Amino acid sequence: MHQPLNLNIKPLRERYLSGELTPAALVAQLDASMRHEDRHHIWIRRLDKEEMLAYAHKLAGIDPATLPLYGIPFAIKDNIDLAGVPTTAGCPEYAYRPEKSATVVQQLLDAGAIPVGKTNLDQFATGLTGSRSPYGAGRNSIDPAYISGGSSSGSALSVALGFASFSLGTDTAGSGRVPAAFNNLIGHKPTCGLLSTSGVVPACRTLDCVSIFARNVEDAAAVLVVAQGYDASDSYSRHSVGEKPLASRFRFGVPQDDQLEFFGNTETPQLFRDAMQRLQSLGGQPIVIDFAPFLETARLLYEGPWVAERYAAIQSFFEARPDVLFPVTRQIIGGASKFSAADTFTALYRLKSLQRKTLPVWDEIDVLLTPTAGTIYTLAEVEADPLRTNSNLGYYTNFMNLLDLAAVAVPAGFQRNGLPFGVTIAAPAFSDAALLQLAGRLHGIACI
Repeated sequence: MHQPLNLNIKPLRERYLSGELTPAALVAQLDASMRHEDRHHIWIRRLDKEEMLAYAHKLAGIDPATLPLYGIPFAIKDNIDLAGVPTTAGCPEYAYRPEKSATVVQQLLDAGAIPVGKTNLDQFATGLTGSRSPYGAGRNSIDPAYISGGSSSGSALSVALGFASFSLGTDTAGSGRVPAAFNNLIGHKPTCGLLSTSGVVPACRTLDCVSIFARNVEDAAAVLVVAQGYDASDSYSRHSVGEKPLASRFRFGVPQDDQLEFFGNTETPQLFRDAMQRLQSLGGQPIVIDFAPFLETARLLYEGPWVAERYAAIQSFFEARPDVLFPVTRQIIGGASKFSAADTFTALYRLKSLQRKTLPVWDEIDVLLTPTAGTIYTLAEVEADPLRTNSNLGYYTNFMNLLDLAAVAVPAGFQRNGLPFGVTIAAPAFSDAALLQLAGRLHGIACI
């Protein structure tokens, strides 16, 4: 049976610094552990031993102390380019072989990190279940009868199952947070534009961001420091601005009781209340807010013309080869044809109004606390009703990028069946460091 290695960054670095471990030796261990049958459907293309060793050998003779991610293994969602390895975006007929790595991947490589593979995803990053892939539905790391969450399914699974210290996903509607919640991980959805999306197959280009999965906040924060940075080649890249730290006494917003939705789950409401109490113990004051404008914003993402961005991203391919798309993916992206240019402007006007309507909330609160997802589904439940279940999973996530928020998904306990529950803390753009600091504190007491 596969026994996960301890791949947390701090202990790995300590072993490298002491000389107890070398990157080549770690690669050998990883290769041996990754050879078992992939019953969770993690990989689209895992790197073989020689491919990983090529990266490890580049570190020979380099002092581990000089590179922040020296010898640290990571996985890459397969809509993000790694030079020389095909990018499929979950569609084999779409595949191309990039000559250079995505900017964010290259920054990690330059910092000493070692790629271990390209991971499975909901095709063209369209979905939150992890099951919309011709490479197999992602199976939950704790109970394979349940979904992994998506679209960054394999990226979350690679970390949860002990094959990578961290991984890169993408997040447009919750794809970097829902899989974190379902696999007991930290999932950081950075401020849009903080990490470059050059070399990333777009879903909704105006909203996409690269996300980070890790087992703890310390690792996610270490990766963020390396991965972020302005990229002139990315027209949506943004310069980071200074952010103020969160005060020891802070206010956190929670939706009104009648606006909380757990979709029939009888256990997760109490787990959410427990998370609220833990935030209070950390100095937080709960403030009940009207969540309606956030929910209306969320509905714009798939019920409005933003779905046309998904069509625009692959228009020529979609029109030439619609038959090769996963059926649900084809249905969603094909729905873009019903929207007119006038519909788009009408929706943009409504979004601007909702952005203005939610803005005063941040005068009342410092952070927003919600469940990451109200419940989790079995693979059978998703197969029986793919659109409704997916929509339910986006209830607390779909508004984030439309409202230009940063967010961190944090583990927050377990149901009686052993499946994890997670919460998300969010705040306006460029609050990433403060959110990660609070997430670390919250995660710390949740694990006690």
